[in-house]
Amino acid sequence: MKGFFVTGTDTDVGKTIISGGLAAVLHENNLDVGVFKPMLSGISRDDPESDTSFLKEMSQTALTAEEITPFTFCEPVSPLVAAQQEGKTVELEEIMQKWEKVRRKCGCFIVEGAGGISVPLGEKFLVSDVIQKIGLPLIIVARPDLGTINHTFLTVHYARSAGIKVAGIIINGRKDGPSLAEKTNPAVIEQFTGVPVLGITPRLEKVTKRNVTEMVKECIDVDFLMKQMEGSYV
Repeated sequence: MKGFFVTGTDTDVGKTIISGGLAAVLHENNLDVGVFKPMLSGISRDDPESDTSFLKEMSQTALTAEEITPFTFCEPVSPLVAAQQEGKTVELEEIMQKWEKVRRKCGCFIVEGAGGISVPLGEKFLVSDVIQKIGLPLIIVARPDLGTINHTFLTVHYARSAGIKVAGIIINGRKDGPSLAEKTNPAVIEQFTGVPVLGITPRLEKVTKRNVTEMVKECIDVDFLMKQMEGSYV
């Protein structure tokens, strides 16, 4: 299986925008791309405003919303807590069973986690456990401003300690007229993590399929990712 797993250094850093944009660009390159976001909290997967709907629209996949996101919960909190509020539990094996049912249906995949790499998804497992099991290289989405060096370094260090291959970092949401920290953070992150910054994407005033797709093509080193995918099989 070819593709990438997208995580963030925190919640609300733009994982879904980047995941959807990457999927759209892969589709434009005539790749049969699928998307998989196993857990969603706080909104129905069928809601047009949901991450699931956005990923499906961007990728143009034939997968159903239920195949893309098999587990959903009402409360806008971590999947573990949201499931507990409904008296439910989800095991890692259940996620993997859903993954095995869809992974052969598409030529490549963009998989998105929930929150950061160590967010608890179940009572005994984290996002990192799902990344390990699926086995795709990791793309880390980070915010651009003060504090992101620490968060990004810790995410890279944690991933490597878990035996996860980190393909690259994307810094998302940079403002017009960036501060000194925003200007210098990318080089410092590369220096201290040894991981390439694949792109610095701007804060979008309006999120549309066209805007996100064009942003990814203009600001992210998609050629690098395509070459990475050529040798990536799971």
